[in-house]
Amino acid sequence: MAKAQAVNEQCPIELGLNILSGKWKLKILWHISKGTVRFNELQRLLGNITTKTLTQQLRELEEQKIVLRNVFPEVPPRVEYSLSEIGITLKPVLGELCKWGKIYQEYQRK
Repeated sequence: MAKAQAVNEQCPIELGLNILSGKWKLKILWHISKGTVRFNELQRLLGNITTKTLTQQLRELEEQKIVLRNVFPEVPPRVEYSLSEIGITLKPVLGELCKWGKIYQEYQRK
């Protein structure tokens, strides 16, 4: 079992990959990067993600201070998610990843 490293001792690329790793996190961040989104809307946009998994992934992103969760004191409660200040810095990365994906799609068609 590996020992947990302090954030400031980790290789930056390893740290970034650890934060963004998983089947859903990049997809979640992609949708949130387009603007504030409500939980049910996000779940609908993602397709076949369970409520439990989406909740877990959002909590992790919130703990890592990438995503902000805003709860409105209404009945029924309304919850919205948006990118935090540091999360906004991921927008160019997500955009470039999308561009690269399109290039790769074209390459595969050749």
